[in-house]
Formats: sequence, C-alpha cells, structure tokens
Amino acid sequence: MAINDSLSAKHSSWKTASQYFFKRELVPLLADLRLAIALLLLIALFSISGTVIEQGQPIAFYQANYPEDPALFGFLTWKVLLILGLDHVYRTWWFLALLILFGSSLTACTFKRQLPALRWFSRTWNFYTQPRQFQKFALSAECDRGSLEELVPLLEHRRYRLFRQGDSLYAHKGLAGRIGPIIVHVGILIILLGGIGGALTGFIAQELVPSGETFQIHNITDAGPLAEPQFPKDWSVKVNRFWIDYTPDGTINQFYSDLSVLDQDNQEVQRKTIHVNEPLRHRGVTLYQADWAIAAVRVRLNNSPIFQLPMAQLDTGGRGRLWGTWIPTKPDLSTGVSLVTKDLQGMVLLYNTSGKLLTTLRTGMSTEVNGITLKVLELVGSTGLQIKADPGIPLVYAGFGLLMLGVMISYVSHSQIWALQTDGKLYVGGRTNRAQVTFEREILAVLDQLSANQPQQTTHPELVTDSR
Repeated sequence: MAINDSLSAKHSSWKTASQYFFKRELVPLLADLRLAIALLLLIALFSISGTVIEQGQPIAFYQANYPEDPALFGFLTWKVLLILGLDHVYRTWWFLALLILFGSSLTACTFKRQLPALRWFSRTWNFYTQPRQFQKFALSAECDRGSLEELVPLLEHRRYRLFRQGDSLYAHKGLAGRIGPIIVHVGILIILLGGIGGALTGFIAQELVPSGETFQIHNITDAGPLAEPQFPKDWSVKVNRFWIDYTPDGTINQFYSDLSVLDQDNQEVQRKTIHVNEPLRHRGVTLYQADWAIAAVRVRLNNSPIFQLPMAQLDTGGRGRLWGTWIPTKPDLSTGVSLVTKDLQGMVLLYNTSGKLLTTLRTGMSTEVNGITLKVLELVGSTGLQIKADPGIPLVYAGFGLLMLGVMISYVSHSQIWALQTDGKLYVGGRTNRAQVTFEREILAVLDQLSANQPQQTTHPELVTDSR
C-alpha cells in the first residue's frame, strides 16, 4: 500500500512539473515573436537554397556541377551537398522540423496572445466612470452641453456597437480587424500542413517516351517517405504523337504531346494535347511537357522492309544537341554509313566510315550509298515528361486564400469610443489602431453634430489631441 502511495505521489509530482514546464516555460518560448521571426528567416533561407540548387538530380549531375576542386564558395562540394540533403531540401528531416516548429510557434502565439486579446476587446463591461480616466486618451473632448441620449443615435448611425451602464457608454466597431491576424495565422498553418503533407506523400518522376509508345510511371527521381501509395499502378499513358512547331528561322516555337490515359483494360479514359504551361492532370498526378529528344529513324534499303533504328544523343561538348545512328549497308554489317541530325525538321547528314560527309537528305528522299538505295522515311521523336504528384497543393491554395483574406480584414480599423456624463458635462474619448486621421475626423463630426443640436451653445467643444 505504501509503495502504491509513493508511486502515485511521484506520478502526480511529475505531472505537475510537466504541466508547469509546458505552461510557464515552453508555451511562452514558442509564442515569442523573436523566435517566430528567426524560424521564418531560416525557412526562407533554405527555401532559396532549394530554388538555386537543382533538386532531385542524379549523383553524377552534382559531381559534375559541384566538384571538390575547386569547391563552390570554398566549401560547397557534391559530398557536402548530399550529406546536408540540399539536393532535396524540402524533404529533409531538418526542414520539416523547422516547419513544424514554426507552426507550433504560430499556434502558441494564436492561443496565448491573439485569442485573449480578442476576448479582451470584445468585452461589454469596459466602462469608465471617472473624468480623469479620459485624460489618458490621445483623443478626447469635454463638452458643457450634450448628453448620452443625443450621442447614442450619432454613433449608431456610424455603425458602432453600443453598451451602456448608467451614465457610462462604451462603443466599438471594426472588431473584424482584430480577427484578421488570427485568420492570417490559421492560413499560414494550413499552408504549412499542405507543405509538410506534400513533402511526405508527393513524388517527382521523369519519363522520355518515343512517339507511339505506352508507359507507366516508374522513373521516380524524388519521393517522400509516405509517397508509395500515390504511385500510379492501375493506369498508364500512351503517347499518341509528339511533334514540334518551328519558327521560320528554324528555332523551336513549341513542342506538343498528344497523350491518352488508359485504364487497366487499355481503354482510354482521358485524352489531351499538352505543351509547355499546359499540362495533363489525372487523379492528382500532373504531367508537364518538359523536354524532347529524337528516339529513332525509319529507313528502307532498296526494297527491304522498313527498319527502325534507335538514335543516341552525341557528346558535343556543350555546343548543341545532335543525335546519330549507324546504318549497315551490307548484310554482314561490315560497312555502313552514319546518320546525324539536330532536330525533327527532317534534315539528316550522311557520313562514311572515315567521317567524310556524303550527302544531306530530307525525310522522304533517297540516295545511292555503297551500291544500294537508302531512303529516309521518318524521324521518330521522344517526349520528355516531368511528372509530379503533391497531395498538399489543395491545402496550400486554401491556406493562401485564407491568408489573403486575413490580410485584407486586418486593414479594417478597430475603433473604440468611451463617454461619461457627470456633473453636467459630457466626456468623450476614443482610440483606433489605424487610420488615425479618419478617426479624428469622425469624432469631430460627432461633436459638431452634438453642438448643432444645442442652439444656445455658441462655441464648439474643445477636442484635445495628444501626439503620443
């Protein structure tokens, strides 16, 4: 029995200590504005790094662009970049931890500062009963004439909400301006939830598919730890046709992919022609037109069947894009010609085995090579697709919309007016959190109307303003 009492006492003591730490230490720390600003700056800094540094590329890419000698800025090498996770910043544990900590800070600030302040401003018993209390206002007036009964309709006309207790009156309007910051906080929290959800469950893939081929999304380049259920398993995509529009001077104007989404029975469920900035969306997955290549060339030798020979991109040392293939002209493959092209406009170049240019052809034309007739029928293009899935995007959009709404509401001025009628005088004071000049004009208009209601009064009540 004594042991149970001791354990119960220890448990109660530990619970009390943890509650004290949470309420007195942890929550005030999280609600500190300085902490929130520091976290926001860190998030912005690492977000910029994720924009500057290419994300989700293979290791060879970083080895080529971030060598160890010379290191970028003297320290940033591909090894450092991979160790820190800068190749996938938005999915690293430390970036997600920053988002969670920032969200906790906003939540603590909302419940510790914003909501209590809103409750304080919405109180209906906030009355002043002594004339000296009006001296603290930056904007106040003392009227020898006038009464609360005359003041009430003037304030009601200006949409003030009135509360009266005896000879004291309290009025306010624009309480929504105090709700605005809370809505802003909620919007940011929803954006953070969307970002964290997208980082955990989203993925990025890249596919290079020849025209006429059907593919499933397999080449995943970056994915969150919980993204596997998002991978498409019961539908595929067929590239019906890929083509490029060129300008009169030969440069690329736009490239297009005619895509069909197929179900498990290869039945078409959706079809769309995509191009840059016009993607295809299906069940939360978005397919963007991102790149292109030349996959193959179709040729005929004499009266033979049509051969489709694959083409590979040649290493030009960064001096342009070229694709080439080798076409045998004898059955034993002992000799042949090299075919080279730079685009899908149909112009190809033929070289012999010693690298000498033999001729140039367009698709549909033929030439005599090594005693045979070679006809180039068609160049087959490949579409380069960037594929993304981010389940958090709807939350991000909703949070952003709520954020904008909260910002607009925050511009609503919260104005408060107090009045007291005592010893034959009417004391009026007020304050606002913004649009000070407009508020002063409104008070002056109210006082002028009070004066107008008193024909025997020859002077206006004096309005006292303080620059504090």
